[in-house]
Amino acid sequence: MDLLKSLPIGLYLEQPITWLHRLDPRVKLAWLMTFLIAPILANPIWRLMLVGMLIILTLSAAIPLRVWKQQMGMLLLFCLLVFGLSTIAPDALPSEHQPRLPADELAFSQQPKTLPEPTPPKPWYEPFNLDSKSTNQKPKSPTPNSLPQPTNYNYVLFKQGPIKITRKSLDLAINVSTLFFTVIYSTNLYLLTTASEEITTAIENLMQPLRRLNWPVTEIALTLTLSLRFIPLVLEEIQNLVRSVRTRAINWKKLGLRRAAQVWLTIAERLLENLLLRAEQIASAMQVRGFTSPDRHRVAWHQLHLKIRDWIAIACLIVLWSARLVWGWDS
Repeated sequence: MDLLKSLPIGLYLEQPITWLHRLDPRVKLAWLMTFLIAPILANPIWRLMLVGMLIILTLSAAIPLRVWKQQMGMLLLFCLLVFGLSTIAPDALPSEHQPRLPADELAFSQQPKTLPEPTPPKPWYEPFNLDSKSTNQKPKSPTPNSLPQPTNYNYVLFKQGPIKITRKSLDLAINVSTLFFTVIYSTNLYLLTTASEEITTAIENLMQPLRRLNWPVTEIALTLTLSLRFIPLVLEEIQNLVRSVRTRAINWKKLGLRRAAQVWLTIAERLLENLLLRAEQIASAMQVRGFTSPDRHRVAWHQLHLKIRDWIAIACLIVLWSARLVWGWDS
C-alpha cells in the first residue's frame, strides 16, 4: 500500500509538464475561484457544463492515466451514488391538512342566508317520483383532474412502484452531485498542476494591497507554503505506521474491541509524535539557514510573467463569466 501513489491528494505532478503547468499561477487561481463560485445559484445546465469543462481540461492536458483515474474515478463513483440517492429520495415531507375554505367557494357564497323551506312529503301514489322531470337535476361539475391540461407538463417524471422521480428531486440530485465534483476536483487539479512555491507567490502578489492595512502578507504566504509541503510528510508517516503494523501480523480478532482500540490509540499517539518531530526538524533547518524573519530573509519563490497563453486564458475567463451572468441563473 503506497499512499503517495494510491492517494495523491494535494500533491504536485512534476512529470510530465503539461500546458496547465505553464500557465501563470494567478490565472489558474482565478479559474479555480471561478469553478468554486460559478455553481452558486446556477441552473443545472451550467453545473453540468462546469463538470464537462473540468473533464475536458484533464484530458486535453494529457495528464497520465495513473494519476487521475483513481481521483476522478472514485469521485465520479461517489457523485453518481449521491445522484442516484438524491433522485429517488422524496422531495418533500407528506402533509395532510384540512382546507380553511370550502371546496366550491363560489357556490357556497351564493347560497341564501335563510334556511330553505322543508320540501313537502311525496304523495303516497308517487313513491318512486315517476313524474319528476330530469331537467330539474343539476349537472355534476367536472372534477379538477378531468379538465384538459393546456400543456404536457408533468411534475412526476417517473413512477414505478416505490421509486418516484420528480422534477424537484432531479434538480436537487444534479445540484448536489455536480457541486461535490466541481469543488473537490477543481481544487485537486489546481494543486496537481501548480507547485507550492507558485501558489505562495500568486497569493502573496494578489495580497499586496493588504500591506497598507499592516497585514503580515509574507508570513501568511510562508505558512501556506509550509502547510502544502507538510501534506506529503503526513501521508508518508501514515504509510510507515501502516506498514509497521502489517509486519507485526496482529490478529485483530483475538484482541477484542477494547485491546484493538488501545492499539489504534497508541498508533495515533505515535503519529502525532512523528509529525511534531518533523515540524521541529523543519524549524531547525530554517533557523540554521538564517531564516529568522520573512522581512529580513526574503525568498525568491517564483518569477511571475504573463505570456500569450495566460492572456488567452484570461479572455476565455471573461467570456465564461459574461455568459454565466447573462443566462446562467437558476430560475
